[in-house]
Amino acid sequence: MSADDARTTPPTADSVTVGRSPLLSVEHLEVRFATEYGVVPVVEDVSFHVEPGEIVGLVGESGCGKSVTSLAIMRLIPSPPGRITAGRIVFEGRDLLTLTEHEMQSVRGDRMAMVFQEPMTSLDPAFKVGEQIASTYRRHCGGTKRAAWERAVEVLDLVGIPGARARAGDYPHTFSGGMRQRVMIAMALSCGPSLLIADEPTTALDVTIQAQVLDLLRDLQSRLGMAVVFVTHDLGVVSEMCDRVVVMYAGQVVESAPTRELFDDPAHPYTHGLLDCLPSEHIGERLRPIPGFVPPAGQMPAGCRFHPRCPHAQPGRCDTDAVVLGPAGPGRLARCVRIGELVREEAASPLVTDGAVR
Repeated sequence: MSADDARTTPPTADSVTVGRSPLLSVEHLEVRFATEYGVVPVVEDVSFHVEPGEIVGLVGESGCGKSVTSLAIMRLIPSPPGRITAGRIVFEGRDLLTLTEHEMQSVRGDRMAMVFQEPMTSLDPAFKVGEQIASTYRRHCGGTKRAAWERAVEVLDLVGIPGARARAGDYPHTFSGGMRQRVMIAMALSCGPSLLIADEPTTALDVTIQAQVLDLLRDLQSRLGMAVVFVTHDLGVVSEMCDRVVVMYAGQVVESAPTRELFDDPAHPYTHGLLDCLPSEHIGERLRPIPGFVPPAGQMPAGCRFHPRCPHAQPGRCDTDAVVLGPAGPGRLARCVRIGELVREEAASPLVTDGAVR
């Protein structure tokens, strides 16, 4: 199968249960930005799906295209300089790329919502937090001002804000960083979305508050039954939070697998490298960083985009033709020409020993 043929059909190894449609299906998504190198693809040939009630981790180094992908799903790519140029984003049976902006507004914030990285800057300092949540609720769900205010109090209480009714009347500057992130989560949940996109929601928080926010998101997902796309670079968080993992590198999906299988037996050398960067349980053992860096948009290498950093790359195989995302086992996908070979070579030194990440 050629790369062009593969782009017309979503990868079959990542298909959902027969007779059941996914909540979200991203198919061969491409996003281009105007840069100093011209108009270049920042995200290219990205395909994955999310089942109802599932938590999917979208992981990779900074610059891999995770946040751009999540913004594209919400149709929030700033234009200019960005534009979605190819692919489909099917959510609850509708291709979001065919909707008008007015139609998209009825989806965004209502059926799907997003929690952004920076709680410090995502809230308007001129309005009380209850007013901001109530405004979002009325815009998407209608109702009276009184009903919207009561909904704001309800969701603030849901996310664990002490004295929710009184705190709804406070301004954002009176809240700590962790409490502001809880307010952002409350705003996202106000209309009862079926999909929540959390774009590195713990980045600006200290470790203790991070743990509290992650516990909150896990609890809310379990209680409300919503699906979550969790965007992060932290594989430790992924191992605890996610049912399935989508690994991105240089604007492409390079591996997709159930979480346990991915940690036990990564199929792509990049995933293997990410796991090798995790701290070891053995005191004194040095970390093994991946050499090099993610290539910038407009300067992608030929062939496999990871091959300049890959210890298993072979001249003439990995540096010529574009590599297609293909089957790598039951329910698994990988973008590598040496999938079967690498599994055999590395079988003697697994990444997980006795249930612990090496």
